[in-house]
Amino acid sequence: MEFLENLKSELEGCRPKIKELHDVYDIENSRERILELQEKAAEPGFWDDPEKSQPVLKETRTLEGNIEKYEKLVSSSEDIEVMIEMAAEEDDEELVDEIKTELEKLKNDIESLTLASLLTGEYDKSNAILNFHAGAGGTEAQDWTEMLFRMYTRWGEFHGFNVKTLDYLEGGDAGLKSASIIVEGENAYGYLKSEAGVHRLVRVSPFDASGSRHTSFAAVDVMPEMDDSMEVEINPADIEMQVYRSSGAGGQHINKTSSAVRLIHKPTGIVTACQTQRSQFQNRDYAMKMLIAKLVEIKEREHLEKIDDIKGVQKEIAWGAQIRSYVFMPYTMVKDHRTGHETANVGAVMDGDLDGFINAYLKSLSLGTLKDSE
Repeated sequence: MEFLENLKSELEGCRPKIKELHDVYDIENSRERILELQEKAAEPGFWDDPEKSQPVLKETRTLEGNIEKYEKLVSSSEDIEVMIEMAAEEDDEELVDEIKTELEKLKNDIESLTLASLLTGEYDKSNAILNFHAGAGGTEAQDWTEMLFRMYTRWGEFHGFNVKTLDYLEGGDAGLKSASIIVEGENAYGYLKSEAGVHRLVRVSPFDASGSRHTSFAAVDVMPEMDDSMEVEINPADIEMQVYRSSGAGGQHINKTSSAVRLIHKPTGIVTACQTQRSQFQNRDYAMKMLIAKLVEIKEREHLEKIDDIKGVQKEIAWGAQIRSYVFMPYTMVKDHRTGHETANVGAVMDGDLDGFINAYLKSLSLGTLKDSE
């Protein structure tokens, strides 16, 4: 059957890509490295020192995960080959649809593992903290910010990440003024770092009875969650702590006690807040994690020697050039101004279908072809 030959040809096209992943992930040496790490973990007293044992455990899990994903690709390609042979021998057309499904899944898995191989930054494997801030424009901008909050929450849940709300400040009539979430899972920051910047919305406002078109802005800030073992020197005198009563999207402890915490780093003006934990201490701990993550991210990006060298965060909090535009009217389009990637399916994007944009960013980053936002 001719279509089986086409499917077989598609499968053959996958094999060089799988072989390339074998080399990229250095599978044989990874297996040897795992044995070395397991021997180290078996040494007496190894688990008594978390600072030494945790990095070993983390490296072992990463290597084992890479090998497991690679071996799954090999196994899937072999299974598909057997299915094609069976369909040809038995002239079984019912198997064709199953073969097509499995082949498409194999190609998607190859693409995902290839993209994951591009995540080589120091913090790429870390959890991601996202902060949302409404731009000027009152209710319209606050509603747009809440839409982005939902979009990234849906993206995280769809990909199996654990998404937690850390802070949520409601808008006056609708939407939200600011919010923070943490997306927990391997490579969360590596994928979501592409989303940091100003996002622009063009639509007919549901809050304007005249039906006129409005442009709204919201900023998304993305930071890696810092490992607890990382020591960062911050002068306690530079931090102002404010406590207030929680308010926002529900919860058993909302508005009962002044347990919510806001931290202000006075030299830079960076503000972090958390209100969703059970105690003021836990909220302060999360707010401090966010503050450290933001300061370290700025320090690394600006190639500074130490935290004290950060002079300000004007670029981070100002409304400047957008990285992406979302147009609902007079036509539908979402376009990333750095990569040129675009889609007309606005509804899917707002439901969390961001992989096309994230993948385009990672590919452009690896090739050095990213453009400045417009």
